[in-house]
Amino acid sequence: MTDLSRADSTAAALAPDSGADELRQPGVKWLIAASVMLGTFMQSLDISIINVALPHMQRSFGVKVDQITWVVTSYLIAIGVVLPMTGWLAARIGRRLYFVASIISFMAASAFCGAARTLTQMVVARLIQGAAGAAMMPLAQAILLETFPPYEHTLAMSTLSLGSVMAPVFGPTLGGWITMHLNWRWNFYINVPVSAVAAVMVYSFVHDPPHLRKGGGEPIDYMGLIYITAAFGLFEFVISRGQNAGWFAASWVRYCCAATLVLVALLVRQELRFPHPIVDLRLLKIFSFTLAAFLVPIYTAAVFTVNVLNPLFMQEVLGYDAEKTGLLVSPRAVGLALGLVLVGQLSRRDLDMRYYPAIGLWLAAYELWVMSHWHLDTGVYGLIWPIFIFGLAIGGTFSVFTAAGMSEIPKERLGFASSLFNIMANMGSATGIALFSSFLTSRHRTYLAQLTAHAMNHVPAGAAAGASLKSAGPMAWLLSYNDIYRTLMYILMIVAPTCLLLRRPASGANIETLE
Repeated sequence: MTDLSRADSTAAALAPDSGADELRQPGVKWLIAASVMLGTFMQSLDISIINVALPHMQRSFGVKVDQITWVVTSYLIAIGVVLPMTGWLAARIGRRLYFVASIISFMAASAFCGAARTLTQMVVARLIQGAAGAAMMPLAQAILLETFPPYEHTLAMSTLSLGSVMAPVFGPTLGGWITMHLNWRWNFYINVPVSAVAAVMVYSFVHDPPHLRKGGGEPIDYMGLIYITAAFGLFEFVISRGQNAGWFAASWVRYCCAATLVLVALLVRQELRFPHPIVDLRLLKIFSFTLAAFLVPIYTAAVFTVNVLNPLFMQEVLGYDAEKTGLLVSPRAVGLALGLVLVGQLSRRDLDMRYYPAIGLWLAAYELWVMSHWHLDTGVYGLIWPIFIFGLAIGGTFSVFTAAGMSEIPKERLGFASSLFNIMANMGSATGIALFSSFLTSRHRTYLAQLTAHAMNHVPAGAAAGASLKSAGPMAWLLSYNDIYRTLMYILMIVAPTCLLLRRPASGANIETLE
């Protein structure tokens, strides 16, 4: 499709099609929502659940620390490579078949991960697992956006996000419990029965809409496939491994970044010229979609960075153990859940939902300001309240971004739009965590040098100097975390007002439903 004018997009998005009324029956649409949520929850959970099990896996395989991290890196690389192709593949083979195939492949790969006896076997299995799981979120978004009527799109996205957003919060806690009480292999084995249920549910309740194209006689964009695989594979590799190599201090990082930029330029040129591209960049002509696609990576970078930094702060600076840290960060999950439920219900009334992310990001920025004033004597309540309010503030933001961004996309392009949307979200989270982690380490070195020099110059020699030098480490980390939280605060404050430029999502006020 080449013409994506506003009028055509809006008409296509709202036009009725055969079977739509049946799909929107209350019972059916919620069964469909539950079916796709199972898959997205597992995919999101597997990104974080194994982190706490890595030391145990390292001992099992008898490898070094830098080698065992390939268990995480390989999964992320596979997601980055396959994610851009999901809309194109779904249009050729159908969403239902693609979703079921992804779940079954994910289930088999999980079993292979649990049974792996060497690091090589594990990395290969994780590559397959990541490639299989990459499609679940964009497919689920496209399915629910067609299953739910326009005035319930924000509700649908909030429901879907409830699973995918909560998974990274509970992942480390669940993974730690399984590793300590069972075995690290059960972090993968638990996917098998859940995947089997999800596959049966998707096959039973999800059906492709009539307008969805099945593999026709369109030419295949082979060059696009090559450019996408190489560009996103290199990007994920650099983001995952660059920090350990000192970023641009390593020659391979510079070469890979240069190659990535060249490949992206070639990809853009190819996709804009090819009649049936893998990634439909023509969708960026739609302002609301482009703005949402710009906001999403900033949002995911901030949120995922805070998710990573809060537990590290409590352990590295305050000296809490893993169990206590898990309990202290758990209020974020409560806040997230309440935020998602609140947005889902408010969206069904005659309210302008664009104000929620605008206000939410401002509130999240305030809580980051509070976090930037944490100190070595901050108590439990001083930790959990900002974490809870931060979760509440950002809980439904992604849902509103998705509903507003997709509101003008034609139905037959929803898969492509969802794929592009998730590319941006994935790039934001990966880049944000990598860059801010590197910034944290850099600030720590700077503060440690300054505090050490101050201790040597201003504290009398002997025991007092030794005590000052010993306290320099935690204080350097404290100041470094304060800087990161403050930087994220400024970013969210600047971005928040732009949410009001999004297209207003449809509301459910004064609309008769069957519920």
